[in-house]
Amino acid sequence: MGQIDPFRVALALDQDPAAAVDTIVRELAAKGQGGSIGFVYATDKFKADLGTITDLLRERTGVANWIGTLGLGIIAGQHGVFDKPALAAMIGTWPQTDIKLFEEATSTMSPPFGQQDFGLTKAIVHVDPRHQTFDELLQSMASSSGAYLLGGLTASRSQRFDQVAGKVTQGGISGLFLGPDVDVTIGVAQGCVAIGPVRTISESQDNLITKLDGGSPLKALLEDLSATDEESLRQVLQSLHVGLPVAQSDTGDYIVRNLVAIDAEKGHIAVGERIEPGRKIFFCQRDRAAATKDLTGMVQKLKARAGTIHGALYVSCCGRGPSIFESADAEVGLVQEGLGDVPLIGFYANGEIAGDRIYGYTGVLALF
Repeated sequence: MGQIDPFRVALALDQDPAAAVDTIVRELAAKGQGGSIGFVYATDKFKADLGTITDLLRERTGVANWIGTLGLGIIAGQHGVFDKPALAAMIGTWPQTDIKLFEEATSTMSPPFGQQDFGLTKAIVHVDPRHQTFDELLQSMASSSGAYLLGGLTASRSQRFDQVAGKVTQGGISGLFLGPDVDVTIGVAQGCVAIGPVRTISESQDNLITKLDGGSPLKALLEDLSATDEESLRQVLQSLHVGLPVAQSDTGDYIVRNLVAIDAEKGHIAVGERIEPGRKIFFCQRDRAAATKDLTGMVQKLKARAGTIHGALYVSCCGRGPSIFESADAEVGLVQEGLGDVPLIGFYANGEIAGDRIYGYTGVLALF
């Protein structure tokens, strides 16, 4: 059969899960054989079928190890698919000694998640957003394992938040630890642009900001909006968020969170994260032009660092895709234009993970 590509990807759009698997298996077989790890992502239209789909893929491809989850949309090759029954799968080859599945981690990490017997470097993770302290759990996992985490939160409009890590699981964190012989290069693209200066939170209670730069948070917001012309103001207000700069970051990294409430009488604002006095913050808006520029630049820089690319994983926010770009295909097209059409898989998540942080409105790209 000649040289076999180390990674190969397939996409199926079909309401019947068995028929979707047929398409996937046929496309994968046409591109090569073998492999040690499989990725599987399905839109939540297949919320009750992920276990059956994975069993069929394992049986018919001969690949024993599979990881994946549900998303509001999925990514495969050149395409992104939203709100349709769709299935994506990718098979790759890594040394068996450098891959280690784990399932349903729900409490503080301890061995065998440590480095003692594996030499961990990276971990691909999928997180059930219903877990009450998943953010603390992620930080604990990153700290105890020494691995750089990448992935996202399962996205579903039902009560099913299934993940795959060898078998179907839910309720915590699952995924795949990678050893030192697996080369992974990771980048994060933001989707927002600042509309004002970086400010300091002077007083807060949980997620409520009561003083900003020593004064009214609402007054500060109105000052930042004063430079916006009347024609653009409606669009800005509809896409208004806050940015939280990452402490000690030398790349200007920040986390985007929703602006969830305004108390016009008291001048307070509430944001989608618990925050403490002294933390930096700025107001920002989601913007297609800024998101396009940032994604294109990130992909180009990442490709230059990575060298030869055998496959890629892209986790984007379910608030991106057609909500920011012209379509999900358009977003995926920007990634592939920069990479040169590589085997690519991914999903649209409830939150994106890079390191020990959970981002929002971002795209996390990993090149293998």
